[in-house]
Amino acid sequence: MEEGGRFVVERIREQRERLKRQLLAAQSADGSWNFCFESGPMTDAYYLLLLKVLGMEADGLQPALIERLLANQTDEGTWKTYPDESEGNVSATLEACLALFYTGAKDPSDPRMKRARQFLLEQGGPSRAGSLTRVTLNLFGHKPWEFRMRVPVEFFLMPRWSPIQFFDLVGYARVHVAPVILAADRRFSVQLPGKQEIDEWLPQAPSLPSDQALLPDGWSLEVAMREIRRQAALRRELHEKAVRWGRDFMLSRIEGDGTLYSYLSSTYLMIFALLSLGFPKHHPVVRRAMGGLASFACSTPTGTHIQEATSTVWDTALVLQSLGMAGLEQGSDTWQRGARFLLSMQQDRLGDWARDNPGVHPGGWGFSRSNTMNPDIDDTLASLSALSPLRGKGAEGEAWERGLAWLLSMQNDDGGWSAFEKNKDKRWLSLIPLKEGKQVWGDPSSADITGRVLRFLGEHVGWTIDRPEVRRAWSWLYHHQRLDGSWFGRWGIAYLYGTWAALTGLAAVGVPRHQPMIKKALKWLVSKQNEDGGWGESCKSDVKRTYIRLPRSTVVQTAWALDALISYHEQPTPVIERGMACLLSLLEQPNSWQWRYPVGAGLAGQFYVTYHSYPLIWPLQTLTRYLKKWG
Repeated sequence: MEEGGRFVVERIREQRERLKRQLLAAQSADGSWNFCFESGPMTDAYYLLLLKVLGMEADGLQPALIERLLANQTDEGTWKTYPDESEGNVSATLEACLALFYTGAKDPSDPRMKRARQFLLEQGGPSRAGSLTRVTLNLFGHKPWEFRMRVPVEFFLMPRWSPIQFFDLVGYARVHVAPVILAADRRFSVQLPGKQEIDEWLPQAPSLPSDQALLPDGWSLEVAMREIRRQAALRRELHEKAVRWGRDFMLSRIEGDGTLYSYLSSTYLMIFALLSLGFPKHHPVVRRAMGGLASFACSTPTGTHIQEATSTVWDTALVLQSLGMAGLEQGSDTWQRGARFLLSMQQDRLGDWARDNPGVHPGGWGFSRSNTMNPDIDDTLASLSALSPLRGKGAEGEAWERGLAWLLSMQNDDGGWSAFEKNKDKRWLSLIPLKEGKQVWGDPSSADITGRVLRFLGEHVGWTIDRPEVRRAWSWLYHHQRLDGSWFGRWGIAYLYGTWAALTGLAAVGVPRHQPMIKKALKWLVSKQNEDGGWGESCKSDVKRTYIRLPRSTVVQTAWALDALISYHEQPTPVIERGMACLLSLLEQPNSWQWRYPVGAGLAGQFYVTYHSYPLIWPLQTLTRYLKKWG
């Protein structure tokens, strides 16, 4: 920015070209872009624990993962899921300690591990951990299954007409819950050397009341299952039928790389469930699963990391779209190879999504390269946006239309869009007495997904508020805007993410600025500008469900906020100018924490994501939109 306060447009162009060069250089031979999907210690710990349980070696991967775990331990002995998390995270600390103990990398008597134990004790002990962590304690025999809410395996057999059934859970929840139900049914646990010492190290804080005691009005899944048990007279035949159903459910959803639904955490649980059912440790299914998980390794600034999933399709779609916006020619080799890769990733098989959306042809895209049966709305609209130049062009154009038809068919009855499946918002899911909450077990409409769909429909399909599908989505956003003018984003952090997605979507379909909902949202967004000119929101917002400001701005969140403001202003405002100056400054500091702050959300208080692609993609889009409008 010049002294007089006017942009140096040339500087914006220079930064845009630099980002373009970085992305062009990162393309793989097959046309894809492969960036790391980085999270906390959970996935590294789970993989290390699996290696120990199975007695496997990992060709140097184990010491590299241990090195990253040790590098990310705080001076207080804890582990965090985001940098400004107070003191540490109970789940992350427990999981990291278990992995280090069982691999022999650390001893419970180590001073830093003693500090970790003291932290856990002060926080309330293992009872304060998340569900996956507590299941891990069950699987390793540190806590008995009797202290968990055990869902009877007969739950799998509840019919479709039942008010409560297994498929009320969304797909990513089902593939985690099914193996836990199976392992809990067998009360399965492994007994490894060193268990006694770890038992002595584990803080024995007073336990919370049992999970079932937390249920309202005496409701529980055990009560819900009582009638089916009575009718079957607890016959072993019904029980074993349910066990077989659960086993087959998992096996039939294994992807080509051996993983369950392309997730590390579900694959981790599946392996324990298979062991509980008598599968030997060297069984081909187990070995293939471990090979698939090993392929999830990526490099981070603190060492080698095993990703929860690979983000190849998502990254490729966003990069190709961003480069296309920034002037990449469609006839170029880069664009053609990227388009071919995306087209090859379009799914052509019916998945579980079709149960609640019958008669619709496949046509969506998933998140990971290996994903062939679990498409999602965000990856589909991102892929369609990137491939929109192919619309109306032969077989490729037909593939695009199939994707559009699938996307439109997934609109929920309430008018919004959710991430994975349609109308997964039953009330009973909110009664599950686990800290993760309804949004984990179901898949309700969300402001971020709904807003992003609207933006796609406006920018690439040409729809406006006159379309009935658009009006229904606008109505959903209207009724779910918070009193302060913001929207909560389910899959990003958090209010900046949701408000950016909603505003840019509404702008794309022609909702004018003078509308009260728009005026409120813009006022809220401006009010969150930091003193440095940018925007930064803490992951704490996702936990506390209220906006919590970061003391300094981040690259990605500043780009999001500016994008939203640009979409609703005819001329650069002082707020936009200050924001752009901050963004340009941040882009010149690629090694700063503002580049690596996690802005992806998965599990509130437990799982956050640093997308390595985001500091390149979102600023590139924002700079390009600024230049197209005012450059």
